[in-house]
Amino acid sequence: MKAKRKEGCTRREEEGTRVKFFEFELNVAEMRMLRSKTVDRGSVTFNRGNSNAARMFRQLQRLQTRNFRSKAALESLARASEDRTPNLVLYNYPSFSGAFAALFAHLYHSRLHQPCLVLPFSSVEPLRVRDLDVQGLRTCYLLDFIGPKGFAVDLSRSIDRVVAFDHRRSTLSKIDSPKDCPENLEFRVDVEKSSSVSVFEYFSSKFDEAVSDEGEVGGLLEREDRDRVVMVLRYIEDEDLRRRSLPEIRQFNVGLRELRSQLNCITNPYVFDQLLKICTVDIIAKGNSYISSRQEAAKKVIDKAFKVRLGRGLYGECLGLRIDGFSNLSDEIGKELSVRSAAAGLRPIGAVIYLQRKDLKMCLRSLDNDNDTSEVAKAYGGGGSCSSSSFIIRMGEYNQWIS
Repeated sequence: MKAKRKEGCTRREEEGTRVKFFEFELNVAEMRMLRSKTVDRGSVTFNRGNSNAARMFRQLQRLQTRNFRSKAALESLARASEDRTPNLVLYNYPSFSGAFAALFAHLYHSRLHQPCLVLPFSSVEPLRVRDLDVQGLRTCYLLDFIGPKGFAVDLSRSIDRVVAFDHRRSTLSKIDSPKDCPENLEFRVDVEKSSSVSVFEYFSSKFDEAVSDEGEVGGLLEREDRDRVVMVLRYIEDEDLRRRSLPEIRQFNVGLRELRSQLNCITNPYVFDQLLKICTVDIIAKGNSYISSRQEAAKKVIDKAFKVRLGRGLYGECLGLRIDGFSNLSDEIGKELSVRSAAAGLRPIGAVIYLQRKDLKMCLRSLDNDNDTSEVAKAYGGGGSCSSSSFIIRMGEYNQWIS
């Protein structure tokens, strides 16, 4: 938001005004430099000293790289307009369901030699309807999202056909009643099926129909890829729909996690080739290796555990540990503590405590579904689920829990 100059305030006085940017204080002149995107690492001074400059610069860089209304995306849309590209695919980023859905759209259009532009769509500085005013555009697909309320409807006013896929129940509240939706707008929302599976079935059916008309035989996926990709889709759907019933689903999700940053087809033009090669066996093995290494690291610091009186004893007692400097292991340490706590005859809950900026944070973990950690967290202004919750606790209150 652009700051208004105070009445009677000179430019020099205005530039001396401090404003907050994350935990840093900058003046208006410095903010102008940051907005210009040409700021150089040494060109900005900070109230809290030059030692913060590097951290500030990295935060700014991360914000800029997450800008999905980027110059590259807008240039791609401009070229598509010049070429009168008839098909546009926007996929939810950074979602594996969205990325795989985009893969199937890409395969369909490329194998049938139909021009198509594929772009990631993020809620972080998203593309706007006016950005998508592409000459010659006939069809737009929204994969694994429908956009902000009214986005798809506005899009359908300038494009012949808009088809949106999603599986989230929260999406249903954003959709107008059928009588209020334009005829050229189609919402395909199935809460019992992941978006990636719905899109795979949709484009597979369209592809089979197209090639059968030409007398050809074959599927959207090559035979050697099909079984492997379908198995990956089953695991993604198991997580998307919160079922988590497949064997080693946690290991799969952990192993897949590091690939999330590679799902942007603008910065990674090989993403679709990479997605085709993903194998559940390899991903699960990678997840197992990662989890094992984290568990070993957690065990090395867990011997200093102490007894915690949850809510000053109101919620029973469990084992806890201060893990300042090891907060990245909070989940593993908490779960190991919950096992040891149960073995010690206490509640099967593990409490890990560490400083987060200036606040003291307590995370509760449990492997026992009959013990709800969130009842404690909610009582102290936090939240979470039965097995995982957290909250901020005052130092004075915390001391009452461990005395």
